[in-house]
Amino acid sequence: MSILSITFHSTKSNIEEWENYIDETLVLMTENLMDVNKYILSEVQSEYIEDGKNYNLLLIFDNDDLRDDFVKSELVNIAERIETKFGQEIMIFNTFLNPKKSRL
Repeated sequence: MSILSITFHSTKSNIEEWENYIDETLVLMTENLMDVNKYILSEVQSEYIEDGKNYNLLLIFDNDDLRDDFVKSELVNIAERIETKFGQEIMIFNTFLNPKKSRL
């Protein structure tokens, strides 16, 4: 199992438009990903973020190769679409999670 955590940070002024994009577009893109076994799309609750809001997409792959292929191709496409629509108002942060032990 190989996991990729993608955090999207939206500025305060774009939260409503970003949430609509998540509901109408990002969910469908995620549902159509061939190599993703499971995913969790979350709103991140944090006391430390005052200038916007974070959302997280946790993707679970069978192995590191599938995750790496996704990052090199699909994630680039997704990031380009988001940048085209939102410019610098949405920031994307990737975190590679390598499970040591799991009970999923």
